[in-house]
Amino acid sequence: MTDTRPDDDYQHTLRVYWEDTDAGGVVFYANYLKFFERARTEWLRSLGFGQEQLRTETGAMFVVTDTSVRYRQPARLDDELAVSVRVVERGRASLLISQRATRNGAVLAEGSIRIGFVEAASFRPCRIPSQILERIG
Repeated sequence: MTDTRPDDDYQHTLRVYWEDTDAGGVVFYANYLKFFERARTEWLRSLGFGQEQLRTETGAMFVVTDTSVRYRQPARLDDELAVSVRVVERGRASLLISQRATRNGAVLAEGSIRIGFVEAASFRPCRIPSQILERIG
């Protein structure tokens, strides 16, 4: 991943709570995936597509199909983090999303997350609705 980011990345701010940390007082590594999930959910909501609304209106939903995360620096209790979302690849039934968790501009964790659009009942891949793809740009 590159160190330069376009200005139009979606940014979600969150605070590190006690429950996010491990015995060493730093954010437990798996919690970065939770932070990334929250940011993607708020990004979709900012585009006008709530997760539950999508499921009830289309009978389909986004699911994570692949992740890769690189940890660079620890986050600690009470840190305020900015978590970015940027679509780097669009397919008919999936999106590849680049995400970063930063504190005051320092990259703490970065990753790529592939989300697929699937029928809620069967988990079979289906096309991402055109209105979502249009909003993503």
